[in-house]
Amino acid sequence: MKLVIVGGVAGGASAAARARRLSEDAEIVLIERGPDVSFANCGLPYFIGGEIVDRDKLLVVRPERFRSRFEIDARIRSLVESIDRSSKTVRVRDLASDRVYDETYDKLILAPGAAPLRPPIPGIDLPGIYTLRDLKDVDRIKAKVDEKIERAVVIGAGFIGLELAESLTRRGVSTSLVELKDQVLPPFDKEMTTPIAEQLAANGVALFLDQSAESFEQTSDGLLVCLKSGERLPANLVILGVGVRPENTLAVEAGLEVGPRGGIRVNEHLQTTDPDIYAVGDAIEVRDFVLGETTQVPLAGPANRQGRIAADHALGRPSQYRGTQGTAIVQVFDRTAAMTGASEKALRLSGRSFRKVYIHPTQHAGYYPGAEVMNLKLLFDPESGRILGAQAVGGAGVDTRIDVISVAIQAGLTVFDLEETELAYSPQYGSAKDPINMAGFVASGLIRGDQPQVDVSTILETPEGLRPFLLDVRTPEEFARGSLPGAVNIPVDELRRRIGELPHDRRIAAYCQVGLRGYLATRILLQRGYSAANIGGGYRTFELYRPGFAQPIHR
Repeated sequence: MKLVIVGGVAGGASAAARARRLSEDAEIVLIERGPDVSFANCGLPYFIGGEIVDRDKLLVVRPERFRSRFEIDARIRSLVESIDRSSKTVRVRDLASDRVYDETYDKLILAPGAAPLRPPIPGIDLPGIYTLRDLKDVDRIKAKVDEKIERAVVIGAGFIGLELAESLTRRGVSTSLVELKDQVLPPFDKEMTTPIAEQLAANGVALFLDQSAESFEQTSDGLLVCLKSGERLPANLVILGVGVRPENTLAVEAGLEVGPRGGIRVNEHLQTTDPDIYAVGDAIEVRDFVLGETTQVPLAGPANRQGRIAADHALGRPSQYRGTQGTAIVQVFDRTAAMTGASEKALRLSGRSFRKVYIHPTQHAGYYPGAEVMNLKLLFDPESGRILGAQAVGGAGVDTRIDVISVAIQAGLTVFDLEETELAYSPQYGSAKDPINMAGFVASGLIRGDQPQVDVSTILETPEGLRPFLLDVRTPEEFARGSLPGAVNIPVDELRRRIGELPHDRRIAAYCQVGLRGYLATRILLQRGYSAANIGGGYRTFELYRPGFAQPIHR
């Protein structure tokens, strides 16, 4: 059997190596148009920033290793120009010699990836405006930064944009970050990105949200980025990180089906509409594991797994891809943001019923030195308790908790299962009641009716005259440092003897700093005949929602 793979990096390289492990007899040809067959594209921003010093560390597997260890015919600087499905051949151009030839296949795997978007903005092709996709791009950008430039503008505040903003800032480059949406990290729910925006501001990154570049202009010493607001940002370097588009030209010209956003359509075995042609990685549509809808998720982890599964099926194994749930993580200076599964905005868009809880635990026992607070949001089905998604922002321990919840989603677990989840505990690593357990306790209590909750977002969206009676049960000192507008302060330890100060004819929404004292107050009120609920996540969650944050920061 002859297997031809178009494209290396994550999906294609994984498919090639897996195919060889399954069959010593198969003829395997890997065709890559670039000079590097497999490189760590997720590490590119960190090479610019200097965290990765040795460029060779970015080369995962060289072509020579594919040939010597795997007996894979790895052809670099070779471009597949077309597919002839009837004759089962691909036309290849050797970019070094310009020689054109046809290569036959029995099975074909397409792993062309996705290309950075370059919107049709006036001046976008001026010198000094870059995208970041491969080592050639990173060499150009790093060479520019090494010139000791003063100012850079990054367009797009997604994962790559944030990593670039941090890397440039660490290199001493004054950096502005421009984002079309009204938040950084658009896949996240807006309130969960507040600590990341704060971290950017604290480290001197000028943040322009709800903005877009209208044009680029050449100046005597660089560029001007002209925003829709009329602001003009001077720059010696501009990097575009506004998204990617699937590299689908081969598939389209071969008559394979693509979706409305250009992703190549595949089945659960990663076969295209031609059963002898597979497609993997950033170029394809996938099934959203939680929502069951078609989506596109350009992530390295799924691409690697897809390459492995496509190779399995091409060589006769009954493998299938379960779907992508979008588990992702990013570090921004001293903060980490991670997510898995569906976001609140995705659930609302799909019309899916859900509830949410917020908790603000430390990553390990509070009495042990170095405890750091994290903000964790859990989304779940209000009837079954099935876990639908989670987001966390903080310092140490964020990655561990999101990974645990990711596995729970894959396993179809519920919030009731989180209550009983047994995790390793020692005070320097976690708590006897781990944040995972705590999220399960709060969510399960909500479903059981033990802990009625009202969301901060609901309070903020309700006209002031129609809001419930807001009861702040923190200490007077905490109350003085900030409170929800219109709240009355009665500390929880005084609530029983001062309960007569509360109205019987209004629903009471109690809150504390993170939720525990508000929960205790709610239990007291409910058992004394009051209509009451706890404001989920307390004042700390309100701080995530506070209005007026993340206005443009000017130097």
